[in-house]
Amino acid sequence: MNNQKGFTLIEMLIVLLIISVLLIITIPNLTENNETIRSKGCEALTLTAEAQVEAYKIENGTFPASLDALVAGNFLKQTKCPNGKELEYNAATGVVTGPPSE
Repeated sequence: MNNQKGFTLIEMLIVLLIISVLLIITIPNLTENNETIRSKGCEALTLTAEAQVEAYKIENGTFPASLDALVAGNFLKQTKCPNGKELEYNAATGVVTGPPSE
């Protein structure tokens, strides 16, 4: 008498069915919210850049000439949003804004 323990074919098919249903439910939801995720990432980068402009001003006594000066001074790693658009910066006022909406 062979008494090996393991999964039967029916049990494996049921597990695969459950995983497939979960993937079918999850994947469309992720793709629908992709633009929202990217815009939130741009908002977060804008807030970070504003804080780093202030840090630069405290350290150097003046606003940076451009956002590239923040990157060169290791205050920021990037000035491009997750959607690929560049942040806008006013060197006279030190205000950082997100890219214009389309």
